[in-house]
Amino acid sequence: MPAIVTGHSRTAAPACAGQPQPVSAPFHSPVPADLRRVALVAGVAAAAALTAFAGPLPALAQTKAATKAESKPAAPQSAADRARALLRAGRPVQALAVLRPTVKARPNDLSLLFLVGQAGIAAASRQGLEEKARTAFLDAAIAALRRMLTIRPGLTRPRLELARAFFLKGEDTLARRHFERVLAGKPPPAVAANVRRYLGAIRARKRWSAYFGLALAPDTNVGAASGADTVWLPAFGTVLPFRVSDDSRPSSGVGLLLWGGAEYQQPLPDLWGRPLRLRVGGDLWRQEYAHARFDRTLIAGHAGPRWLAGRTWEFSLLASVRQLLSAGDFEYSETGLRLEAAQRLGPRLFARQAASWHQRIYEDSGGLNGPRWQASLNLNWQATPTLSVGANAGWSAEVPRVDHQRNARPWAQVSASYALPWGFTVGASANFYRTTYEASPYWRVLTRGDARRVDRGQTYRLSLFNRAFTLGGFSPQLVGIYEARDSNAQLSSYRRTRAELRAVRQF
Repeated sequence: MPAIVTGHSRTAAPACAGQPQPVSAPFHSPVPADLRRVALVAGVAAAAALTAFAGPLPALAQTKAATKAESKPAAPQSAADRARALLRAGRPVQALAVLRPTVKARPNDLSLLFLVGQAGIAAASRQGLEEKARTAFLDAAIAALRRMLTIRPGLTRPRLELARAFFLKGEDTLARRHFERVLAGKPPPAVAANVRRYLGAIRARKRWSAYFGLALAPDTNVGAASGADTVWLPAFGTVLPFRVSDDSRPSSGVGLLLWGGAEYQQPLPDLWGRPLRLRVGGDLWRQEYAHARFDRTLIAGHAGPRWLAGRTWEFSLLASVRQLLSAGDFEYSETGLRLEAAQRLGPRLFARQAASWHQRIYEDSGGLNGPRWQASLNLNWQATPTLSVGANAGWSAEVPRVDHQRNARPWAQVSASYALPWGFTVGASANFYRTTYEASPYWRVLTRGDARRVDRGQTYRLSLFNRAFTLGGFSPQLVGIYEARDSNAQLSSYRRTRAELRAVRQF
């Protein structure tokens, strides 16, 4: 069995295509059973205390002051040395008990936090351990390693151990994220090879996945309405100005956003010697404001095969259904197909492609019924363990019955995210699009010069959150968004500024 080589330690890695294997040999102690049980209880208690203690960091100024004060002598050598000796002797539970008072006195000592992470993982990796105790040891390791990366996000070795802890706990999405960032740190070839084995095991054993979120969303223009006061319309053989009603003008408000989804993958017989899965899942998105006319609910479902066609690439072909409710009433439904592909182009470069076709049917506007096409390409480059850069491009088209609503839209987006020391992460993105309509509007006077309608739009986002403040693994994130659309059609240009206060899972 290959071993993951990390500095001075060797920890067994899982087989690439099978279930995860124990990362250390079972521990056999000559200590009597009663004393071992007492030690185990003490170790679990120590792990729980360390988990609670390694929670949110103190205020930034206090943390800097504490770190500066602790830059003198390190933790008491006797405690650190005893913990290392116990780890070398295969006694991680006792090592956790030794570390508990020392870490409590020195919460920002990186070497002590790393020892806690190692001891927690080693304690949880023993065979025959009850699940409750195993979870407590892994939680202690995760809390300590997460605290290290909050202070120093560029450290690779603690990130590797954190990824392993998540892997052992079965939290594959988080494990994969950190393993990929480890590869971005350009580890030695032996470590990189074993990280890829872990990623292969995660890919092969994936079953359930889920996500959810909640945000408060203040908005200066909830309905994306134009700020124009008048509109020129044909009347009595000429064109006359009409005042825009108050209901059609921009309206501000604070909304509540909810989103979530889940998916299950059922193994099927292999296809041409490669794993095949059946994906079944659903998604829900809800927007709610004080004015019910702005409420929206989108419900979606999908099902279809996922084929792991190679070691680094895969395909999915999904049947898809969607339904949109506006102000509590049915607006339209869609049925169609979606093709997805994903490839790892290198240790730090990932690509995803998607193409879809859906037939849309409106409840009250039969002229808008017709197919919708979409295609997109996403590239993500994990430049370093702390810097991620993305580039997306796509195209969409709507072909309803009425020709003046038929349109095509190419779009592009760039994004970046950077983890700063002391827990802060900043992100930014910019999106640009151009929508060209096939024919002039029904009332041609709505566009200048009897021209076809053309919209140009852009969206900019800035985000900030602090990884040091967590509750159940979630941190608050503040997102600022600015949208603008310029159009040659009346009542189609708008400006919009909004914000979202989200709960984000980053570890």
